[in-house]
Amino acid sequence: MKRYLTIIFLLCLTWTAHAQAENATRLRNYNNDNGIAIKDFDPVSYFKGKAAKGSEKFAYTYKGLTYYFVNNENMEEFKKSPSKYEPAYGGWCAYSMAINGERVKVDPSTYKIINGKVYLFSNFNGKNNLRAWNTNQAKYKASADKLWVKKMH
Repeated sequence: MKRYLTIIFLLCLTWTAHAQAENATRLRNYNNDNGIAIKDFDPVSYFKGKAAKGSEKFAYTYKGLTYYFVNNENMEEFKKSPSKYEPAYGGWCAYSMAINGERVKVDPSTYKIINGKVYLFSNFNGKNNLRAWNTNQAKYKASADKLWVKKMH
């Protein structure tokens, strides 16, 4: 019995260490401000037609990143399928990721949903990267997919 408990303890310890390492990687690679993702924007709101800022009142932490939601309904929806709602490329500008793998800040209200995934874009000083992305979305998406994998490791 003692041996069995020792094995269970070691497995739990290994799992915890793995989860902590994954969380640290996400915090390092995902666009966040002190652990808060998407500049306080509700990731579910994109799928309801309009990007909206969430509230600290409706906060949920998933794998080391905290997301804010407009309401409890959106928070519960996110909990059911977080990977569906997390933005592509860790919330960095999709176009910049495609061009050179650079992690560029975004305007969370400049976005596009492609095949059920939200893509965010930089939109500052008259330069809207969503417009550039739209000139050849297939090419840019393929490039960003490859460069994001390289950047994550």
